[in-house]
Amino acid sequence: MAALFSDEWMKQLKDAWNNEPEVKDKLAEIDFASVITCGFKNEDNPRGVFVVEKGECVSAGSWSESDPAPNWDMRADVKDWLKWVENGIGMTGMGAAFMTGKLKFKVGDYKAIIKDPRMANPFVKSFGLMQQLDTDEVK
Repeated sequence: MAALFSDEWMKQLKDAWNNEPEVKDKLAEIDFASVITCGFKNEDNPRGVFVVEKGECVSAGSWSESDPAPNWDMRADVKDWLKWVENGIGMTGMGAAFMTGKLKFKVGDYKAIIKDPRMANPFVKSFGLMQQLDTDEVK
C-alpha cells in the first residue's frame, strides 16, 4: 500500500489514468494539457503533482518546489480524500463537495470543468480511478 499522494501512489494513479480510455482518450480529443496538484486544505503546499499532455499523464509523483506552477490545485481534508478514495464520487457528489467547501480549488476554475462535458465526465472518472489504488493512511 502507498500513502495518499505519496510518490508511489501518484505513479499508480498515473498508470490507472493512462489505462482508462474514458479519461485519457476523451481528454486527448480536446488536447487537454495541465499541471494538476492536490493536497490538504490545512497545508500551504500540495502533496502530489500530475502532468498531463494531450490527455496522457506524462509524469506524476510527490510535489516539489521545482515543479511547474499548477493549472489546477485541488484541496480537501484528509478524511474527505480518504472517503472519496474508498467510495468514489460522482458528478452530484462532486458538486456538493465543491458547494459545501469540502473540495476547494486553490488554482483552477471548477465551474469551467462542469460547464464542458468533454472535461466534466473525464474529471469525475479520474476521481473514480483512485478507488483502484491500494491506499494507506497519510503520513
